Amino acid sequence: MRRFLRHLVAAVGLLLAFTANGFADEPKQHHLVIQVDTNDRHTMDFALTNATDVIEHYRGVNQAVVVEIMACGPGLHMLREDTSPVKERIKHLSKIPPPSKIQFSACNNTKESMEKKEGRPLELLAGTTVVPLGIVRLMELQEQGWSYVRP
Repeated sequence: MRRFLRHLVAAVGLLLAFTANGFADEPKQHHLVIQVDTNDRHTMDFALTNATDVIEHYRGVNQAVVVEIMACGPGLHMLREDTSPVKERIKHLSKIPPPSKIQFSACNNTKESMEKKEGRPLELLAGTTVVPLGIVRLMELQEQGWSYVRP
């Protein structure tokens, strides 16, 4: 019985050690959200460069990062198929290999407003996720511990 208890205590200790420190081959994962809210090519390029630099940095230290670019207001042009001045860069960045990844989100409130003003549905770049309200998405990600940048 004592031997069983010793083995049980040892097993629980190992379990706690793995749970507290993570598994040795799992890279740490970071989270960054970048807001683009202006229809300015320089700002869009700067946001994409920031995202690329962050991903490359963490790849170099064997850690993962998830970067989300949230487009709202006039910044939604970044993710529009018909008006994006950076769509080729976005297509290229969308192919980043795991464990890091980049995702693109569009504010539905802005999208609906633009559609009403233009009198037609908007087509967003492939892979874009539409969220109900961009500002709420930013707030919720920050509440989950994501870092926030607005270039």
